[in-house]
Amino acid sequence: MKIFIILLSFSFLIVSCGSLKKQNHSKYNKVSYKTNKQTRVVAHAKSFLGTRYKYGGISKKGMDCSGLVYTSFQKVNVQLPRVSFEMSKRGRLLKNKEIQPGDLVFFKTSKKSGRSVNHVGVVSNVKGGNVLFIHSSSSKGVIESSLGNPYWSKAYKFARRVL
Repeated sequence: MKIFIILLSFSFLIVSCGSLKKQNHSKYNKVSYKTNKQTRVVAHAKSFLGTRYKYGGISKKGMDCSGLVYTSFQKVNVQLPRVSFEMSKRGRLLKNKEIQPGDLVFFKTSKKSGRSVNHVGVVSNVKGGNVLFIHSSSSKGVIESSLGNPYWSKAYKFARRVL
């Protein structure tokens, strides 16, 4: 009798599992791959907040501005040049109202540099027209700043979308 109950339970389990309708969960997972990449780039850049500045650095031991961007985009398998000036040639040029998290913002912070761009950051948030970006400052290391800050506003050149 016990064997009969076990066999009956087992056959019921097999039949009931086989008759389950496969559900399509795709409508619940409509987060685009692009948005996911943007989120991952920003999260990776944020993981370096507080890291000291180091020229040529690309690790928690020290990071420069282009190293931060370079490693953050590597995290999503996007290869960028290692230098901010070369990065500034990649992607689509944006109007300020188009800027979103994951976009790159470029600056000229030195009058000595003959190049038009020598600093880069990753946009981390945009709220009510206020653009926040993560970058590595030579004086403060990896920080989040506002494009509304007078220093950054004056040095700002343009933004580009790589993703």
